[in-house]
Amino acid sequence: MSRIISLNARLAHDAVASSEVEVVLIQFTHPETEQIVRLSTDPTERISYAPLAYGTRSNWLGADPNDDEQAFRFVLISVQLPDDEEAAPPAAQFVLDAVDASMAEVLLSTTQRAEVSIAVVLASSPNVVEQEWHGFKLINVEGDGGQITLSITRDPVTAEPWPAGRMTRERFPGLHP
Repeated sequence: MSRIISLNARLAHDAVASSEVEVVLIQFTHPETEQIVRLSTDPTERISYAPLAYGTRSNWLGADPNDDEQAFRFVLISVQLPDDEEAAPPAAQFVLDAVDASMAEVLLSTTQRAEVSIAVVLASSPNVVEQEWHGFKLINVEGDGGQITLSITRDPVTAEPWPAGRMTRERFPGLHP
């Protein structure tokens, strides 16, 4: 299955050098709270002056680009995008730099797993999604010094039942005359 990407993204990928910046947007939601955490890997624009905050405005997943509270906030974060290994479910990791102890406490204080969605956009066109992944769960949080490593994964496709149902006369009478 081929993936459709924008012309700007294709030109940036094919160019020897490009001014286009790929931005990873990450959204965390949790069943125990209504708060949505939106993070960005690029300080695309200034979101607020007091406190000083940078981020990316995008309408991805219903965020309002005109609302400062719904902007994807820039944080120093390294991202390993979901892999495509055959023998394992997709997995990814984020490493947040220069975090304080209160952030680690929040990440470790819940009993249910947070839902995670990831998208790749260009800084010049943050509303055009080049790639996206949904349905991930935060499964591990490790921290030391000024870094926190977040690991996410989702259920493997092989865990889904197959065959899902047999097309028998009792279950699907319309198929059998």
